[in-house]
Amino acid sequence: MFTTSALAPAKFVLGDEGMYLFNDLPTGLLKERHGFEPTAAWADHLRLSSVRFNSGGSGSFVSSDGLVLTNHHVASDTLHKLSSPERNLIDDGFLAKTNEEELAAPDLELNQLVSIEDVTGRVNEAVDDDASTEDAAAERRAIIARIEKESLDQTGLRSDVITLFGGAQYHLYRYKKYTDVRLVWAPETAAAFFGGDADNFEYPRYNLDATIMRVYEDGKPAKLEHFLKWSEVPLSEDELVFVSGNPGRTQRIYTVEALKFLRDDRIPYVLDFLRRKEILMQQFGLEGTEQARRARDELFGIQNARKAYTGMLGGLQNPQTIATKSTQQAELLRMINNDASLKPLAKAWDEIASLQAEKRDMLRRGVTLRSTLFSYALEIVLLAAEDQKPDEKRLRGYTDAARESLLQELYSTAPVYTDLEQVKLADELSLLIENRGAEDELVLKVLDGKGPRERAAELIAGTSLVDVDARKSLVEGGSDAVDASDDAMIELAKTLEAEYRSVRETNEQIEERERQAYAKITEAVTKIKGTGGYPDATFTLRLAFGTVKGYSEDGEFIAPFTNFAGAYQHANDHAGQDDFDLPESWMEHEADVDGDVQLNFVCTADIIGGNSGSPVVNRAGELVGLIFDGNIQSLTSDYIYSDEQGRAVSVSGVGILEALRSIYDAKALAAQIGK
Repeated sequence: MFTTSALAPAKFVLGDEGMYLFNDLPTGLLKERHGFEPTAAWADHLRLSSVRFNSGGSGSFVSSDGLVLTNHHVASDTLHKLSSPERNLIDDGFLAKTNEEELAAPDLELNQLVSIEDVTGRVNEAVDDDASTEDAAAERRAIIARIEKESLDQTGLRSDVITLFGGAQYHLYRYKKYTDVRLVWAPETAAAFFGGDADNFEYPRYNLDATIMRVYEDGKPAKLEHFLKWSEVPLSEDELVFVSGNPGRTQRIYTVEALKFLRDDRIPYVLDFLRRKEILMQQFGLEGTEQARRARDELFGIQNARKAYTGMLGGLQNPQTIATKSTQQAELLRMINNDASLKPLAKAWDEIASLQAEKRDMLRRGVTLRSTLFSYALEIVLLAAEDQKPDEKRLRGYTDAARESLLQELYSTAPVYTDLEQVKLADELSLLIENRGAEDELVLKVLDGKGPRERAAELIAGTSLVDVDARKSLVEGGSDAVDASDDAMIELAKTLEAEYRSVRETNEQIEERERQAYAKITEAVTKIKGTGGYPDATFTLRLAFGTVKGYSEDGEFIAPFTNFAGAYQHANDHAGQDDFDLPESWMEHEADVDGDVQLNFVCTADIIGGNSGSPVVNRAGELVGLIFDGNIQSLTSDYIYSDEQGRAVSVSGVGILEALRSIYDAKALAAQIGK
């Protein structure tokens, strides 16, 4: 399970750069740089104590009876779904005093990585070297489905084949799934997101962005062998720490041409979309208090993404970023072209360049309407059709290995607010017109002679998919039930199905060509720079490391730690401003709180989105913090790492304990943690 690797020479790795595979950890580098060599037992225990949230984010087991620690903003999807006009968990927070009071999440799945197996040879052997792009994609999809199905049948574990190094390697990840997950404690949003959008991605910070849940098995709290002990010792500056989490996606292998596509096309397109949706959610929220509550979680996610993408774009628009990448790429290609055995691989860069125009053309061709009810409808229609095929020929996400997770999503008991759905669907129909043109044949068919708002109202009124039983009936009835259905949303999904499949197939062929090209690029880089290193992030478990360290900004040194006294002072300094009022619980217990206790800290560990909720541990493997953000200087980490100013931001472990004991009257819960 645990192996070591000889890393590339230090000149190819910047500072504490790296999101390392748990089956290929940088033991040599850690020993050389920090005098620490993790044992197999240390790494396996940390891996088995870490979890992934299907809602996006990471977490960790922190007690033998199933307690799970993650961020408030990772848990906010569940908090929102468990809230109602009478019980606003987002605003008011929550504490279960007993197991019986813990609230079951409607559709949450946590994944614990149990094993990793290299299946590269088997995947590559199944793809004919002379196959067309279309055939190669189909052959690769078939062998991956076969491997996943065999693993599921043999082990009963969720089994996912993960593409690594742009397609140069394929690993089979097996996960134990926990689907009975219950809410134990969450602070108020005013504490978790103190400072609001103004402080988001900034530092210093004073946030209690933490939530505790519990996993159950057979109706009882799960009994866990692997969980993290919790350190009650404050961190010191320059202390070595580790982050075990699931970073989302990085593009560090990308060529200069691919980065220019992101800079000039993809990210501006995404930002335009996010700004549009932000205004939509804000306007809906202005209709009333209840509307604001219903829109709040989605609005927060949109605003967070908008600020993150703005930072990413800013980094790419800095001429120095592309200039640095161009210099590195030119030198690499010079070395490749000077080696007769490697020279044929240089064509991979040309292939990547040619693909960017095709990706640009596909940006506005999508027909997936971003609405919960439409998503249900499309998934039901696709599932009914895919079930008629052999497993190996099905779309990814609709195979036997993926079925259980798909059904959990489709059968979610989370509330669906039809007024919000109608507003979202009307806007999606308007966007469809803008992207494809008002005279487009498919657009005319979708609108059925009506304007977007009128058509959206008709579709919402004509669907029964709000009802879980209606969704179950269609799924269980299969293609016959779907074909016979006159549900308006199902009919819309059937109208769009052919185009959805066409767009998806085209994108998959582009991805296959990219995969083949980046596999060649990886081969060339490996032969020149040596083996080892780490692949781009894939929302799977990785280990990062760094040191607790401040930084300089605008001539001022930013200390690595903040404390509770600083939080109260920050609130006082911004008195009267939105998002800077600490909740009543904090103000009532100000005299009880030890103001010197660490609240937040920064370190140089290499993280991105998806790492939210990741545990931060010390050399002993004890939890010392909880990743919740990066500063604004770290937002270029999707494509380039720098530890000059870029920092990962965490809630301190001792700070969480202080809050539980001194503010939230949760001493009994605090006593369970780490035991």
